[in-house]
Amino acid sequence: GSMVVCDQLVDRTSGRKDTFYEGPVTTHVSFADPYCPTLRPIAVAVLQSIGVETHPGGTVVVIQGPRFSTRAESKWFQSQGWEVINMTQYPEAYLARELEMCYANISLITDYDVGLEGMAPVSHQAVLEVFNRNNERVKAAIGKMIEKIPLDADCPCRHALEGARF
Repeated sequence: GSMVVCDQLVDRTSGRKDTFYEGPVTTHVSFADPYCPTLRPIAVAVLQSIGVETHPGGTVVVIQGPRFSTRAESKWFQSQGWEVINMTQYPEAYLARELEMCYANISLITDYDVGLEGMAPVSHQAVLEVFNRNNERVKAAIGKMIEKIPLDADCPCRHALEGARF
């Protein structure tokens, strides 16, 4: 039921189209900090203001899916310090950066995967129940975030292509 405003991601997917620039000019945008430094604190503040248990940072590991993790994978993800597992942050975050779009992640935590000893495996039904409860809260938060986004913000996202093309 809590939410995480991630600050990092690890891509464990394969075969996904992940660039708008396939040549002939080589294009490398910085992805060291994948989420917008202007949007992230706004998301954290808004979530907290509406009473959502909010974690202001965390690393999301993006898996291929659609599937749940094995116990061994869940244990490995946890041992790496990756707090959130999902299937949708890559390539979306990178593609937004290539387009110089500000982008933030709000992860709606639905379950513990199988990351806790003795925990029953996650089920699709259980995920949907928690997700549906969180859905209205995140929609309310996004509406409030939009009101607070400065239109003249000059963050690195908006300059990602400067010096990125060779």
